[in-house]
Amino acid sequence: MDRVKGKVAIVTGAAGGLGSAQASLLAKEGAKVVITDIDEAQGEKVAEEIGHEGGEAIFLKHDVSSEQDWKDVIEKTLSEFAKLDVLVNNAGVILFKNIKDTTLEEWRWVIKVNLDSVFLGTKYAMEAMKESGGGSIINLSSTAGIVGTLDTSSYHASKGGVRIFTKAAALECSKAGYDYNIRVNSVHPGVIKTAMTKDLLEDEDSRKEVTDWHPIGHVGEPEDIAYGVLYLASDESKFVTGTELVIDGGWTAR
Repeated sequence: MDRVKGKVAIVTGAAGGLGSAQASLLAKEGAKVVITDIDEAQGEKVAEEIGHEGGEAIFLKHDVSSEQDWKDVIEKTLSEFAKLDVLVNNAGVILFKNIKDTTLEEWRWVIKVNLDSVFLGTKYAMEAMKESGGGSIINLSSTAGIVGTLDTSSYHASKGGVRIFTKAAALECSKAGYDYNIRVNSVHPGVIKTAMTKDLLEDEDSRKEVTDWHPIGHVGEPEDIAYGVLYLASDESKFVTGTELVIDGGWTAR
């Protein structure tokens, strides 16, 4: 119950299925959690639920593509909890469109939310964590950052960017880089039952196709990813940096 006891964590996109599961588990294991999202009502609800279960959490409205919002979130986190140990760059969007029909505006929207946000979060968390003595940055990529599928090119580009940016950031944050004492890793979920995948899983034909992508025989649950995030947030992963934690039911093993 105390795997991250005393740590302070920011989880972006924590009003949604994946983020709320991560925030709740981190709080259950002893972390003080800053929940951020553009969805104020749901974000406040997640924070309240954590409080009811005996954890400690606050909610901050946060557009992850806004540099000023990132500065404000880091500042308010330090003001409330005096330090920052863990950042989970979880917020993300997906666009189901083929390349031919994707507009430049749509492309830039996906890149802005999924990739620019990870750059901004990492940039501003690094200095805060250095002042706190170090920490762990966990970037949510995807199997889409490793292999390709049809009609989601902008999503693949953004998640592939997250994957390789993570490796570069891990080197900069290491002793061999600029000695921030920060570990940086990426997490690569397969298809998980969330609002983002609802349409895929509601249609019988697409549900069967999606399930078949996973040799294990079923899609994942938000908790499957949350436990991976917990491991990377904890000191159990103190020798892990610059790597990919793939949680995909065997999808990329083919």
